[in-house]
Amino acid sequence: MTAATSSVELERPDPRGRASGRRVGQILKVGSRRAIHLLVVLFLVSLGTFMLLQLTPTDPAITILGSNATPEAVQQVHHELGLDRPLVSQYASWLSKAVHGDIGTSVVPPEGSVAGRIRQALPVSLELAILAQIIALGVSVPVAVWSAYREGGLADRLFSGVSFGLLSIPSFVSGLVLALVLCLDLRVFPRSQWVRLTSAEGVAANLRHALLPALTLALTEIAVFVRLLRSDLSTTLREDYITMAQAKGMSVRRILFRHALRPSMFSLITLAGVSLGRLIGGTVIVEVIFGLPGIGTQLVNAVGGGDYPLVQGIVLVVAVIYVFVNQLVNVSYGLLDPRTRRGRT
Repeated sequence: MTAATSSVELERPDPRGRASGRRVGQILKVGSRRAIHLLVVLFLVSLGTFMLLQLTPTDPAITILGSNATPEAVQQVHHELGLDRPLVSQYASWLSKAVHGDIGTSVVPPEGSVAGRIRQALPVSLELAILAQIIALGVSVPVAVWSAYREGGLADRLFSGVSFGLLSIPSFVSGLVLALVLCLDLRVFPRSQWVRLTSAEGVAANLRHALLPALTLALTEIAVFVRLLRSDLSTTLREDYITMAQAKGMSVRRILFRHALRPSMFSLITLAGVSLGRLIGGTVIVEVIFGLPGIGTQLVNAVGGGDYPLVQGIVLVVAVIYVFVNQLVNVSYGLLDPRTRRGRT
């Protein structure tokens, strides 16, 4: 080999290196696009949340001072709260404080930091929502797989009927029935109390108090998840590659859970992510029924008492959690199907 040939070969670019560079560039491009989208959504969420206080029919100063307050006192409170400044200036000041964790002060006793009160109540609602989601997925996935595998059979018809029944029962009805039967009559679960995970009684006591409210939340989710996943699995099981796997003699378990379930999970994961954010903000009825000190109970009390800064803070926190959960759902698509990372469907 001549020196000239060696020089040309040494200078020839590595195709694997170029492919790796393109892959990194594509990842950075997708990541930056998602970051910009996330920032825009968070900005709109913050703007909509801030406008809640402007649209409230009650003056916060009247809530603080009472209906007999003098105009001078009302004006003084407006000045202290910054309500006499231009709307843009109010929003900029509120957003700057919110970014640093200060989302206002409660105006109804017990007064205090809105962030502090939410910090106390949020773990209760988060635990209920996550536990309800675990119960819903743990029940719905095997039920949907079995229904799709035995499509049209007795079990499939039975599960479909139960799903229709669960969808027709509102959460407040199922919660009241479960509380009446399991708490008051059979005494399987304790009555309305709450034991935190960090308490001296431990995890077991916490789960005894959290399981029934979480089950109440999970019933509707189970019905929706079963129907959605069963439909997608039934379609997947008719694909040619499933027929080929059956012809190769693969076991039913391997075909169902390895080859059919994974590509059928897209709709379920999307719905599970959306419902998790909805459950966090939708625990109001269940928390009130079971007397739990969560975000839902705080929201009801804040609306009833006219504590609009607390309402504003709760709405903001729930909305931000909802946005981030949906971003995690988008990221999870790439883990389920690598084609989504390359921009193909």
